Amino acid sequence: MTQPEPIATEPVHPLPPSPEPPKRARTRNETAMRLATAAVLVPSVLWLIAEGPAWVLGAVIVIVLLGIREFYQLIEAKGAHPEWALGLAAGAALPVVAFVGNEYHATILMTFVLLGVMVRAVGKSQISEALASISGTFFGVFYVGWLLSHAVTLRDFHRVVSAKWGPDAASPFDPHSGAFLLVFTLAAVVMCDAGAYFAGRAWGRRKLAPKISPGKTVEGALGGVAAGTLGAVLCKATFDVLWPDLSRAVPWLLAAALGFVLSIAGMIGDLLESLLKRDAAQKDAGSLLPGMGGVLDRIDSALLAIPVMYYLMLAITYLTAGFR
Repeated sequence: MTQPEPIATEPVHPLPPSPEPPKRARTRNETAMRLATAAVLVPSVLWLIAEGPAWVLGAVIVIVLLGIREFYQLIEAKGAHPEWALGLAAGAALPVVAFVGNEYHATILMTFVLLGVMVRAVGKSQISEALASISGTFFGVFYVGWLLSHAVTLRDFHRVVSAKWGPDAASPFDPHSGAFLLVFTLAAVVMCDAGAYFAGRAWGRRKLAPKISPGKTVEGALGGVAAGTLGAVLCKATFDVLWPDLSRAVPWLLAAALGFVLSIAGMIGDLLESLLKRDAAQKDAGSLLPGMGGVLDRIDSALLAIPVMYYLMLAITYLTAGFR
């Protein structure tokens, strides 16, 4: 009696790119909700930054948890199976580690996170989804948790520099100058986003990245960079008038240069999130914020701009004051 041939099973792979979602014009009601949400968010964020690093830490933990949740929902739509518990726990721990240490300690934690994800995958009975599970889980922690944890170290920049290179290196900075650095970064990316939107509507002709975000144009991007640079300079001017001690370490020419770089970084971050949503056939990453979509839709530019600002300021400090 012959034995029946074993039934071949196909390995599980992430789904192919999804069809483009249908385009839908923003209604007047959506625009009103967007403005109302911004009217609540902007003062709240400024208040948290002004209150101190511990308040920023609490806000970052909440945002990280919400952001990772939205990211894992996106990749689940593509057939991946992220490790939710491990990813959320690691994401929440990263800002805490950055708060009590610095970005180096957060990087060490990321190494252990990767090892933990791989060990968890080895223990699974189903191995065909291991690659998607490992990469999706780890990238979510990195993309949201590790990048946004730099907001904590940037807000506490004086302490971080003093711990790295001593009080002499931190002397150009007021103990609360991190509040200026963080607000400065957010001002650049928010103004860049607004400038790109209005310039694109007024003069947009040539597509910037049609396969990723058909609505973005070259003219809009140029307008965004100009508005972001102007926003950074205006932020510097405002602090120079009201709180000059906080902004004295950033001269005018450097403020303009940083605003230019941060605007470009913010646009790249925006395009990256658009790429993720396009692949998952989602208009927004979530629906938590009325008129604005999800948390990832609001922090996509800042996710890249904040680490860029932090490391640029570290480099400038190292070159100018680190080893006098």
